[in-house]
Amino acid sequence: MATPEYCPNCGEPVPPRARVCPECGSDEKTGWSDDAVAQRAGVPDDSFDYDEFVEREFKETKRQVKPDGISWIHWCAAILLVLVFLGLLTSC
Repeated sequence: MATPEYCPNCGEPVPPRARVCPECGSDEKTGWSDDAVAQRAGVPDDSFDYDEFVEREFKETKRQVKPDGISWIHWCAAILLVLVFLGLLTSC
């Protein structure tokens, strides 16, 4: 790939036949190659497996619901709030 006129990474002018951007250091491997530009754009590469992606992202997880409806964390939080409220009343 030829050296770009402007660095696609930082936008600064790049001298002709430069191997790296003098401003940010981007080069063929890290900043202005077609592969690097595609990676920054979020374009999936050829090895992208759509079925695996859908399974990973949209896999349903079973949530366990307790029959009593209130977990022990809620009870602890309620007790703590009552203690703090009582502490504030006694300090006034």
